[in-house]
Amino acid sequence: MKYRSLRKKIMERLKAELPDYLTYHNIYHVLDVIDASQKIGKSEKIVGEDLMLLKTAALLHDTGFMYGAAGHELKSCEIAQEYLPKYGYTQEQIDKIKGMIMATKIPQTPNNHLEQILADADLDYLGRNDFFTIGNGLFEELKSTGVLQTDLQWNQLQERFLGNHSYFTATSIKKRNKRKQQHLEIIKSKLN
Repeated sequence: MKYRSLRKKIMERLKAELPDYLTYHNIYHVLDVIDASQKIGKSEKIVGEDLMLLKTAALLHDTGFMYGAAGHELKSCEIAQEYLPKYGYTQEQIDKIKGMIMATKIPQTPNNHLEQILADADLDYLGRNDFFTIGNGLFEELKSTGVLQTDLQWNQLQERFLGNHSYFTATSIKKRNKRKQQHLEIIKSKLN
């Protein structure tokens, strides 16, 4: 598996092809998810090939946004299928990666430990100190695409999303749940 070469190629494409209005689903989000997936993965005792597959899935999970938000997970899987054989990944490995990518689709429904880790890494920020900063990027993106217009709509969406969200891994539950609940309380207070 030639991950470094693949990462270089994918990052070049993302920089060139992701639309400017993506103030959340951009290269910074991809790098953040790669970082979170490695940290959670190591904490969850993932090593060797599985850790490499996890990093690869994190790298590719939102590449579909180059073609638009609708169905981007499936498009990301198509991109994985197109690229990964050229970089030394077997079909079995590619299928695992595609499963992890699909596990990031909201509502998240991971089917195994690696899928749980990537799902948690994708939404790691919900329980971090930079939650409101990163969230503002998502709000701007949703406004620019016409999904939302007002602060009220945004806070209502956040309240529903955080209220319904659950982390899957012991690591994320331990490290992120408490802060995520605090964020939810802050949002609820804004709505009252």
